[in-house]
Parts: sequence; structure tokens; C-alpha cells
Amino acid sequence: MGHLLGIRIQRYKALHDVVLGKPEHDRTKDDLPPMACLIGPNGSGKSTLLDAFGFLADCLAENVEAACDKPHRGGFETLRTRGSSGPIAFDLYYREDPKSRPISYSIGIELKQGIPVVAWEEIRQRRLGQKRGRPFPFVKLAHGKGEAWSGQSTKNEEGSERVEVTLDDPRKLALTSIGNIKDHPRLNKLRAFIEGWYLSYFLPDAARAIPVAGAQKHLNRSGDNLANVVQHMERQNGGEAFARILKDIARRIPGIQSIRSQKSADGRLLLAFNEKGFKEPHFAANVSDGTLKMFAYLILLNDPEPRPFIGIEEPENGLYHRLLNRLAHEFKRHAANGEINVLVTTHSPYFVDALAPEEVWLMQRNEQGYAEVQRAADIPTIRELVDEGMPLGSLWYSNHLNDRVSP
Repeated sequence: MGHLLGIRIQRYKALHDVVLGKPEHDRTKDDLPPMACLIGPNGSGKSTLLDAFGFLADCLAENVEAACDKPHRGGFETLRTRGSSGPIAFDLYYREDPKSRPISYSIGIELKQGIPVVAWEEIRQRRLGQKRGRPFPFVKLAHGKGEAWSGQSTKNEEGSERVEVTLDDPRKLALTSIGNIKDHPRLNKLRAFIEGWYLSYFLPDAARAIPVAGAQKHLNRSGDNLANVVQHMERQNGGEAFARILKDIARRIPGIQSIRSQKSADGRLLLAFNEKGFKEPHFAANVSDGTLKMFAYLILLNDPEPRPFIGIEEPENGLYHRLLNRLAHEFKRHAANGEINVLVTTHSPYFVDALAPEEVWLMQRNEQGYAEVQRAADIPTIRELVDEGMPLGSLWYSNHLNDRVSP
């Protein structure tokens, strides 16, 4: 499972040039930690940064034109930073596993005859024994033409050879085509890494719906297949094991004594929540937004095939403030256990209280209107105040992080 070490985003909406974690070009920065949180005023760029991950995933799943034209994005010209003329660009720096050499993935997207196309795509990695110099580009394309080195593996690079590459569709990523060929194991892994990203836009009302019967492996973005995922977990884990999972989840939700599954006459799965003080259970349709949301997050974190990257926007919405510290610890525990990236945006100091300065980035707009990102640990005196026992969220609330109101 891959782990993101850093990302650089250029000319994507308000993100004129933003770096999170360690990019390939700057080894002085620290790796992006497993748990990372974005804070800042409304309009500072938090949602845009999270959507940038979704945009890149959509480019891979479909093509760059389709990703630009999603209804909430509005086309390439709307996405490109105002006043900019260059391509929208992404630079990912990631590691396949703790023992492997990092890999850099760069992509640029521009307009050609009014259509968004891939301007360049390059994948680099230092060769075995290479200590200095620019990493070796084992895939390098410009406008769909270039070269790739086949037969490479992370352990043995003997026998690799250069192959000329020409893509049929300039809107598609090379990862989509070359990444399906068995002779390119690192491309396959990089493609699978990005395909596995999960961005949550959980809607409690959608999760209350009773879906058509049918087990599904993973929770989708809106959460309207929650019952299907629970059904899959029940089938995969068996009755006793599944009951233990539900018991463990119930223990983490205050006011809930137990959660059990109940099949309807047509084979669909109903979730019964037994609350303290009530003899009869409540089903999902009558459970509070906060309880349902907490349950969905915990189901996500108990996925037997965990996502390598999870992005969640404002998890505090609908949750009692005393639950937020607990939820933050659940996210941290999940990320730390499996070399997984969890990226969260929040407006809640209670959530931030559970985090370390190295896990929090403050986003603000500068005088030009561009988003800026600063790690809390790099703000003078913050590290010392936290070491003295001051919670980070309280420092943020009292304006020690000096977040300006966006223009």
C-alpha cells in the first residue's frame, strides 16, 4: 500500500503554488504525516485542496477533459488560477512501502484547440545505488508521445529496455494505458494507489435510504450504500466476527448499547441501533445525523481492504463537540496502523485539540488572493506552547496561529 510523502499543486483555482509535506524538489521539508488536518477561515482554499485530490483521481478514472467538466468544477478555464497562463500541474511524491525508494509523479494539463489535454507526464525514481542527482525518468511523455522503460521492478533493474510510447487519446493519462501492462509493475502500483483514494462527502439522509439488496465492498462518497457495505462485512466476516465488529463500533458511540443487523423480507439489510433507555431499537431512518455519521466513519475505518488515502471535509458537522476529540484519535490510530494517509479539513478547535503541530496546516489567502499553506509546527512559539500543555485547538481559537479573515 502506497503512502503519500508530499504533493505540489500549481495553478488549480486558488492554489497558485501550494506544497503539502515533502515534494521531490525540496528535501528539507518533512514527510506528510499519516494524519494531516487543514484549518483556516472560510474561502481560504481548504475545500479546493481536497478537491484537487479528487480531480487527479477523476483524471485517472476517466480523462482530463471529463475531470475538468464535472458540474462542480465548470471547465478548464474556471479551474486554472485567474491571471495564469501555464498548465495546471501536480507533483506527487510517494512511497510504495516503507522499504522502497520514493517515486515522483508529475503531470501538466493545458488547453489545446479548446480541449484539456495532458501536456506532460513523467514518473521518476532514483536508481539502485543512486545517491545524488535527478531521479531517473522511467516514463516521460509530452503530448502523448515519449518513452517508457519496461521490465523494471523495485528490486532488480537488470534487463530493462526503453520502449517508444504513443498514446491514442491526448486526454488520457499514461497511467491508464501503460499502467495496465504487466511489464510495468511500478506504474500498476501507482495507478492502483490513486484509484484507491477515497474522498468523503457523507450525507446522512442518503445513508438513511434502504438500498437495493446487494453487498458492496467499499463505502461510496455520499454514503448511500452504507447498508450494502455492512452486508458485505457480515458475509465476509461471518456472524460471530461481524457481531464483534458491531460491538466494538457501538462501544465508540456514546449512548449506543448495541448495533445489530436485521434482514428485511426482500433480503435487504436493516441496521438496528439500541440506545440506552429504550427497549425497542431505532433503525437508520430514525437515528440522529451524528450517530449515523459516526457509524459510517467507523465502518470506513474498519474496512478490511483499507483505502491508501482518505479525505474528509468538516467531519464535525452534526457531531456533538465532545465526540470530535475521540473521532480525531480514531483517524490518527487508523492512519498510524497501516501507512495510510488521512487528510481532514475542519473548523473545529475541539478536533484540532487532539492533534500535534506537525499534523496541522493553516491555510490563508495572501494579498494576491492566492492560498498559502503553513504548518502549525513552523509558526514561532506554537511548538513550545503545546509542549507546555496548551491544546493546539485552543491556541488556534485564541488567534495564536494568526489566521486572517479571507478577503
